[in-house]
Amino acid sequence: MSPQPAPDDLAEDKERETNVLIEAAPGSPAKAAEEGDGHGHGRPPPSPVAWFRMLARELHWSFVFGVVATYGISQGLGGGISRVASDYYWKDVQRVQPSVAQVYQGVTSIPWMVKPLWGLLTDVLPVAGYRRRPYFILAGFIGVIAMLILALHSKLHALFALLALMTGSASVAIADVTIDACVAENSIVYPHLAADMISLNGFCSSVGGLIGFSISGFLVHAIGAQGALGLLTIPSALVILSGTLLKEVHIPNFPYEQAHKKFVEASGKMLTALKCPEVWRPCVYMYVSLALSVDIQEGMFFWYTDRSAGLSFHEGFIGFMFAIGSVGSLVGVILYQNILKDHSFRSLLFSSQLLLSLAGMLDLILVLRLNLKMGIPDYYFAVIDEGVSKMINRIKWMPLLVLSSKLCPTGIEGTFYALLMSIDNIGSLTGSWIGGLLLHLLRITRTEFKNLWAAILIRNMMRLLPLALLFLVPRSDPNSTLLPSDLLNEGDDDEAQRVENVELTSLPANRDSCNDKSLHDCQIQEGLGGERDDDEASLLANRS
Repeated sequence: MSPQPAPDDLAEDKERETNVLIEAAPGSPAKAAEEGDGHGHGRPPPSPVAWFRMLARELHWSFVFGVVATYGISQGLGGGISRVASDYYWKDVQRVQPSVAQVYQGVTSIPWMVKPLWGLLTDVLPVAGYRRRPYFILAGFIGVIAMLILALHSKLHALFALLALMTGSASVAIADVTIDACVAENSIVYPHLAADMISLNGFCSSVGGLIGFSISGFLVHAIGAQGALGLLTIPSALVILSGTLLKEVHIPNFPYEQAHKKFVEASGKMLTALKCPEVWRPCVYMYVSLALSVDIQEGMFFWYTDRSAGLSFHEGFIGFMFAIGSVGSLVGVILYQNILKDHSFRSLLFSSQLLLSLAGMLDLILVLRLNLKMGIPDYYFAVIDEGVSKMINRIKWMPLLVLSSKLCPTGIEGTFYALLMSIDNIGSLTGSWIGGLLLHLLRITRTEFKNLWAAILIRNMMRLLPLALLFLVPRSDPNSTLLPSDLLNEGDDDEAQRVENVELTSLPANRDSCNDKSLHDCQIQEGLGGERDDDEASLLANRS
């Protein structure tokens, strides 16, 4: 009687069989590279339209619509209008000093620092059996209410105005963390599309910002800052719509009594991941690089619009200038997607940080009026300055986003991605508050700008300091796996169930086209749509 194979041998045979089927599945990395469908290496990169179609086909159209609604319309278009309208709101309606406006702008970003809370909620606490839909709808409703309060109350106290703007910021943050959870989840399931999804986010954000900034100045001029803020109810309503249309698997009979346990488990996983050198080292760099990129934009804005000591730019030109900044940001996305995305994190961050410091000198040339000695009018030079600065900022930001998506442990992708983004936002807040303190110490007020050049020079010098910490950033490129295997494989049983319920990812194959195939083959071909057993789901998660 021949000996029976050991259990380990059976597991290896099953793994090899499953891997063969997964490799042959539509949308898999191997199949993509073999067929040359745009994200493999068999053919040149697809056109933008084909690229969008490919993402909608493989990741489901509702995911793409959610990205467009959240990044393109809510953050991009709405953020462009909000940026200009809120600047004029603090300057002309509330009549505060530049240093105070700089601090207030930082305060409104506080909801972005508690993104891990929103991430925990979306990951472990479904509402009415859904993980994502309710949070999109909640985000949209509170955004509508906050913007209506700002638009309809003509004599709102500064404190309540600040609270309303914070609520509007929370609306965008909750929608952002919900779609980010989907991006991180899809990055695990489709690692070959991780950079494409980040590029999609950046593309939508840049195009939306371009449109928003282009019309913001005219809106402020025509209906005032409060009226422009009132129009932001429209992006919030579209976020509600994206939540309503979202394709999501219903989770019946969710054990809500175990939610506390899941919160504790997720928090423990986050702490374990943060103790890993592969995670905390990049986090330290991301925070320091953003904190030392001091923000003095409010001082520049007051100088741009001052009619005696400044450049006396009107609302329409301010919006146009920021729109050119969005064009520069879009160019940065295109450069990253087509040229820079395969470069190592360390080399790209070194170059972008150095260029960011050098680009800041354009502000110094403008404030010292050296551009006039070069024969370049203020209008043209300000537009060039904004476009170049935003392009370099976007090139610096893109690898940080990809790096963050690669640092998410299995099972808590949305929560941990939100935690990393909150670290970035705390860094940006620190930079904004340092900028407000700098404006205050240099006595830059609503009408006094003689020390503005010194603030710019100090800011540019501080931007060079993060270069000393680049050793904390991995040398690897975006196609590499950064986390150790124990963090990627932790909680396979939970992840197996989660992968079955990934709601925003779909492959082209369907069960009707599988009549002549075995059920097992169909389940692998469908990727996430079949009722796989736990072993196959775990294998798919582990390979991703």
